[in-house]
Amino acid sequence: MVIDFTAFLDRLASASGETILPFFRTSLSVDNKNDGRDLDPVTEADRAAEAVMRRLIKANFPQHGIVGEEFGDERPDAEYVWVLDPIDGTKSFISGLPIWGTLIALMHHGVPAFGMMHQPYIGERFSGDGGAASYSGPSGKRKLAVRRCAGLAEATIFTTSPRLMNGADRAQFEKVEAETRLSRYGGDCYAYCMLAAGHLDLVVETELKPYDIAALVPIITGAGGIVTTWEGAPAQHGGRIVAAGDPRVHEAALKLLQS
Repeated sequence: MVIDFTAFLDRLASASGETILPFFRTSLSVDNKNDGRDLDPVTEADRAAEAVMRRLIKANFPQHGIVGEEFGDERPDAEYVWVLDPIDGTKSFISGLPIWGTLIALMHHGVPAFGMMHQPYIGERFSGDGGAASYSGPSGKRKLAVRRCAGLAEATIFTTSPRLMNGADRAQFEKVEAETRLSRYGGDCYAYCMLAAGHLDLVVETELKPYDIAALVPIITGAGGIVTTWEGAPAQHGGRIVAAGDPRVHEAALKLLQS
């Protein structure tokens, strides 16, 4: 029997979105997962959305594994593993900015097979399977495709914030940033989807967890882009990440990041 995983991703996205939206732009409480001074926020919306998705997965695919930001790992070595980030961009979420999203990935033998980013407030979904990627939202449905860019001098670069990087990584990022035409901060998962949609050229980040990036890999590659670690390794396990729409930009960025 052929299982339509894409339809189930839509179910997970709808269920999580319906759970999250009543909390958005309300006076919800925020907990700090970081014992230090830096804020690593989590809200009731994060926990409730992940719980809803976990229940659906267990009810429909009890043999599958689950890796989630809020409730840890269950059978992470299973053939199929769902990787969940209920709200990627919680800092934007608690600030009322609609540039957060729910990330849902399905891994098959450790490789991202399907990925979706759902922004329920705007009503947008970006999805991909590594071979193709698509968008659905207020403007309809269409295929996603990255744009061509000859080099860094013509590129628009995004990162969520250089302050999230350690000093050494920030210095390497700044080398790349200095060579680009336009640099912007913010965006979280939304920046990667804008890269897949052909609106920007490069995203450089550090300290990502698997649930921050796994869902975005098949979207970016399905749209014709490339995403790796700074060392050029597969990106789905997180770490220091560089994503580009054009391989020429990716190569140039890697050279500077590795220098």
